[in-house]
Amino acid sequence: MSTMAHTADGKVTGLLAATFTPFTAQGEVNLSVIGPYVDYLTEKQGIKGIFVNGTTGESMSLSVAERKLLAEEWCQRAKGRMDNVIVHAGCMSLKDSQDLARHAADIGADGIAVISPSFFKPRTAESLRKFLQEVASVAPTLPFYYYQIPSLTGVNVPVRDVIEDIEKLIPSFRGVKFSGSDLLDFGQCVSYSQPRWSILYGVDEQLLAGLAMGANGAVGSTYNYIGRYVIQLISAFETGDLVRARTIQFKIQELLGYAIKLGFDIGVNKQLMAKVSGLFLGPPRLPVMPCSPAHAQLIAQKYHNIFA
Repeated sequence: MSTMAHTADGKVTGLLAATFTPFTAQGEVNLSVIGPYVDYLTEKQGIKGIFVNGTTGESMSLSVAERKLLAEEWCQRAKGRMDNVIVHAGCMSLKDSQDLARHAADIGADGIAVISPSFFKPRTAESLRKFLQEVASVAPTLPFYYYQIPSLTGVNVPVRDVIEDIEKLIPSFRGVKFSGSDLLDFGQCVSYSQPRWSILYGVDEQLLAGLAMGANGAVGSTYNYIGRYVIQLISAFETGDLVRARTIQFKIQELLGYAIKLGFDIGVNKQLMAKVSGLFLGPPRLPVMPCSPAHAQLIAQKYHNIFA
């Protein structure tokens, strides 16, 4: 695994920040922040890859039109500066997912990811695979990733079952964003993974475990503001300095453990990023509630105490 966000053959590795969606104070998409946001990620955090319009980006609270505008702006601003821009195209509607997949191909995204529908849930690996196949088929030239996050979708189909012979259905399949804590399933995915696939781990507070199991890279929200420290963690792991790697992972766990006790959700996470970066990201969109300034200040103080 490299701390860069791709390899010579295009395989995604290293860290990708799952980006927040900037809103105005009135709750409208604020594209003007995305340029400075890319500057911050590249210059302050050393991040070379992004995952846009995902859970962190509040995608399920956005319209298709808003998601297209955001994807276009992220791709335009990151061009020549980021190694990978993966656009999440998953929706409850197959047709909306296909629309976003086609659009991602048109605007030059480096890949697409798709989450499982979670209102009418697929009950089997077969039904989920069929849904993914139908989305991937409209953008056959784009690397395709299955985005698994059972804590939010409620879909607990083993990923290992989903990826069985999946290239026969989806020739463009290139990996999984695995955002679950089941290391048995994760390990089986890594073991089965084909050479050009990337198995990207998505539980930030357990990244070191994911690396030990063979993760090729990681996607996470906290990498927006602790990316430079996580790059050090990966480097320490790669050189065999597990003491150093654990020390950094424990610091991340200390921060997130503290935040979780105070009620860590997208609204709090977004405000913490704003505090650390100085970017105005606006409030989250309802039904997620905004974080109180006092609450955000406490977590920001903890951040600075830990990573001083």
